[in-house]
Amino acid sequence: MPNLQRDATNGENVRMERPPERAPDDRATPGHPFVERRPECTELEAFAWSLRAGQSRALVLVGEPGVGKTALLSYLVERASGCRVLRGRGIEAERELGFAGLHQVCTGLLDRGDQLPDPQRTALHTALGLAAGPAPDRFRVGLAVLGLFAEAATELPLLCLIDDAQWLDRESAQVFAFAARRMASESVGLVLAVRTLEEARELAGLAQLAVHGLAEAEARALLDSVLPGQVDERVLDRIVAESRGNPLALLELPRALMAPELPGGFQLASASASLRGVEARFGPELAALPCETRRLLLVAAAEPMGDPVLMWRAANQIGIDDRASAPADAAGLLTIDSRVRFRHPLLRLILYRAAPAEERRLVHGALAAATDPDTDPEQRAWHTAQAEDRPEEAVAAELERSADRSRVRGRHAAAATFLARAAELTPDPAHRALRRLKAAQITHQAGALDVTQQLLALAEAGPLAPLPRAQAALLRGRVALVARRCEASPLLRTAAVQLESLEPRLARDAYLEAIASGWDGGAATKPVNLPALVSAARAVPLAHADPTDRLLEGLATLLTAGYPAAVPIVRHALQALCAPTPPGEESVYWLQLAATAAAHIWDDQTWRVLAAHHAQLARGMGAFSMLAHALSMSIAAHTCTGDLAGAAALAEERAVLTKATGHSVPCFGTPVLTAWQGRDGVAEIILDTLDAESHRHGEDHGTHTVAWAKALLYNSLGRYDDALAVAQPASLRPAEAGVPLWGAQVELVEAASRAGVPDRATRAVEQLGASARAAGTEWALGIAARCRALVGDCRGTEAAFRESVQRLGRTRMQSELARSHLLYGEWLRRQQRRADARQHLHVAHEMFVAMGAEAFAQRTNRELGAAGETVRKGKVETTGRLTAQEVQVAALVREGLSNPEIGARLFISPRTVEWHLGNIFSKLSITSRRQLCRRSPFLTSTSTGTSAGPRKEGNHRGKAS
Repeated sequence: MPNLQRDATNGENVRMERPPERAPDDRATPGHPFVERRPECTELEAFAWSLRAGQSRALVLVGEPGVGKTALLSYLVERASGCRVLRGRGIEAERELGFAGLHQVCTGLLDRGDQLPDPQRTALHTALGLAAGPAPDRFRVGLAVLGLFAEAATELPLLCLIDDAQWLDRESAQVFAFAARRMASESVGLVLAVRTLEEARELAGLAQLAVHGLAEAEARALLDSVLPGQVDERVLDRIVAESRGNPLALLELPRALMAPELPGGFQLASASASLRGVEARFGPELAALPCETRRLLLVAAAEPMGDPVLMWRAANQIGIDDRASAPADAAGLLTIDSRVRFRHPLLRLILYRAAPAEERRLVHGALAAATDPDTDPEQRAWHTAQAEDRPEEAVAAELERSADRSRVRGRHAAAATFLARAAELTPDPAHRALRRLKAAQITHQAGALDVTQQLLALAEAGPLAPLPRAQAALLRGRVALVARRCEASPLLRTAAVQLESLEPRLARDAYLEAIASGWDGGAATKPVNLPALVSAARAVPLAHADPTDRLLEGLATLLTAGYPAAVPIVRHALQALCAPTPPGEESVYWLQLAATAAAHIWDDQTWRVLAAHHAQLARGMGAFSMLAHALSMSIAAHTCTGDLAGAAALAEERAVLTKATGHSVPCFGTPVLTAWQGRDGVAEIILDTLDAESHRHGEDHGTHTVAWAKALLYNSLGRYDDALAVAQPASLRPAEAGVPLWGAQVELVEAASRAGVPDRATRAVEQLGASARAAGTEWALGIAARCRALVGDCRGTEAAFRESVQRLGRTRMQSELARSHLLYGEWLRRQQRRADARQHLHVAHEMFVAMGAEAFAQRTNRELGAAGETVRKGKVETTGRLTAQEVQVAALVREGLSNPEIGARLFISPRTVEWHLGNIFSKLSITSRRQLCRRSPFLTSTSTGTSAGPRKEGNHRGKAS
């Protein structure tokens, strides 16, 4: 844990940091990717190495606002393991306050001031306002700071980072520059980030590192990460060109826009702070341009593809002369060559918003006339619609056809925007309401819940027939299913009742969604009557039997006759759902129910297949609203099979997705992944945060999942009393609840046996044994055998451990197999059979390290030490470390997907896939997709933060038994 020492005077943090060694590209935080900058990172790595080697260095990072200087400073902190880190920032409002910047940095070091000569100490205290006296001599202040840094570096190398140094007061800047020029071998590093050296002349002469914009491939990868969905490649090209690779511009643009994939033009959001800043910056220059030039700029702003031919064709239609571009070109506002590019990516939005409505309609009419209806029908339809100022059914109908074409291509946000505009242009009130409902349905799939509710309210205010009104009620329930799952079940049941006589198939789906919401998303304060829901769903007559009949029968049996009777029925239903012809698109709202049922009956193969199918279906439909839930289940499935790298990749995809859609919902897979990763000092904080989030959303399911995860984490850390305290109440959750009961029960048994109170686990062992026998899977029976071994007498213990290892070795549950080896090895050591113990402990340690289970690996290492042997922590070759998204790309390559198919699956462009593949080949020292397919599927992700090499298949299955 970082040691935060807060200075009561100025509130700045002084951080004592010893971050783990990470690969060069591990700088991402969820939703804020850090695209690799190899030259800059290499320079900073060398800087950190020199510091640890006893040298002193100073460096000035120079780059325009938003280019990534702050992110590079954070990267340097990560690489500076074993160093004390001080961070400061120039503040524009304090530029006239002498020594204000120095006060930020040095106050936390004043305990070492006694080592300074009296004149220097007095000068420093006076400069910092800690003592009265005449204006201090700056030379003495500089010497004092140099001495203070040197004294602080006697224990640990000292790294001092100052961001926005162009806003430092002049006195502080001079002192820092003075110290930087005189450092030699004190193990002190000083890094200052500035926009330009002209703004920080005091730093002239110090070593510099210029930070430029990202190259095109990196810029596209960053833009792809914040624009999920299918986006027109021409629009992407234009944004990348106008941003000039500036990461902040690339990240800010989606926040200033609505419907960013709209092929005919961007929709303006409310004026953001960034938009107002650009307005203030360019407003005077725009106002000084001739009227005809401003009109040409408006044409360019309304044409999103940056096509110069189309722009000039439209401009000539409204009488704009070819010479009109000269003033804009001279001012550097617009560049016209093979593409039309604005000086700033938000400038086109400002121009469009500032233009009068009549001018905008004129320009759109010219663009519509200039656009080829055969090659770009969507653009032509959009421009035509934007040129209208009154309802026109023919235009609205063409927009609706464009929406249908866009939806087929997976561009749901564009389709919804087309439909919303079509509704505005529809003369007939009933038809207008239908189009708004259709737009709301598509917008919901795209994940824009606020816009969905606005469109839905407008649709419900209009005249709707019974079936559309019931569909609107269903959509309200589905919005709740995503936004506040614990409140969705009653809304979905109401919709299902309305649909029974109108659309039985849709009514059955609505009931399944209500059951799914009540089963694994219900709140303790609002219990859901699951038996009544299941009975109502079974009563809906369908023309043909389908797998949902068997699934409902299984759930009814579970709720009435109990678990053993329900297992074979549920298993039969789940196998049918795994058939080559899966259920249709409506199943995206309830397929998580089936995946949860698979986990309940201990069917590891079906669980992972259904979780993967759910995520694939949601991706294919562009149903971002449900993809977050689907990914949550996939994260849990990957984690429990030991694929923590794959789970971390899915978690990163989910984080980026929720950030891009602007709506975050609790992820029930993340607690289990966090617990298995087992990063001491970090995992518990994450789990507490997730627990608070679940309480805030009223998700009873989430609080129980976190309890299970905490018990798992505490067991991995050897904190058995803590594990017992949280596992005991969690294991008493009703069997029909959404969280599989075995999760907390398994942790309870291990915690109780290790805490010396095995009698407290007796009931859990009995329940696990009964459910395992009913399930009959190797996973269930292997877990039950291990639990018997933990609480049984010595005569049957070894046989039970052997059975556990053998059975789990025949499953995908590599995480549980590793635990069985660990527990068996611990028992053997306590029986004084150290050689046998080491054999199993070595297997467990190898598996935990390969998975990235840090706490379990450390626990195993301690046990090996007690058995007379220690496993050194192996260093990881950075060439073998992949980012989370690179892990996903590698996995999809092994599935045989092409670059376009991978791009469609991950919502990134094929060119970004190609860029990721280039990075993968470089890191793995390979040159072809064929070689990648031969590599182990357990590639290490930097998101796990754990070292692991390629996994050796087969050597964990009964090797030591």
